[in-house]
Amino acid sequence: MSGEVDALRARLETGELADLSDPARILEAETVFSGHVWGVKRERFAFGGGELVREFVAHTGAVAVLALDDDDRVLLINQYRHPIREREWELPAGLLDIEGEEPQAAAARELAEEVDLAADVWEPLAQFHTTPGGSDELLRIYRATGLTQLDAFDRGEEEAQIVRRWVALDEVVAAVLDGRLRNSILQIAVLTAHARRG
Repeated sequence: MSGEVDALRARLETGELADLSDPARILEAETVFSGHVWGVKRERFAFGGGELVREFVAHTGAVAVLALDDDDRVLLINQYRHPIREREWELPAGLLDIEGEEPQAAAARELAEEVDLAADVWEPLAQFHTTPGGSDELLRIYRATGLTQLDAFDRGEEEAQIVRRWVALDEVVAAVLDGRLRNSILQIAVLTAHARRG
């Protein structure tokens, strides 16, 4: 086992800078909580010559949309988020909770459902694991342009109070760097878009 660990360490220290798939052998798995949106799993797995047990949020995955208009403005939404007790500025986003739905199709659905827009051009912008120590969620962000207005969608629950606001990309970047916008998805999206624009 030591030889395998040493080879892996050498590959990580000297190889291409990239995350590395390394699925552990699962010895036992159970769902310890099933919630309205996601659940919690407990897994016992082989690791480093021994065994470990970890609990984590089993997540469907999600998508978000950085919608940009012809004036380089970003469409932000303000929405109540109960776990943090704040009305947070965010991007239109949602879960991959329809079986078999492709992520880009889910992003288009969320753009329509949350802000009544469609886009002609879709580009992958970023993807990341939101909390890799406690959740298996993978979030994909798309850049959407060529926007057109749709009929108003009937929204309920927290989404019924969504506030929309178009803001210049540079202004959003400044607010992120100033610490006034703390949503990680929004931060990653606008900083990535800003870096790629330059």
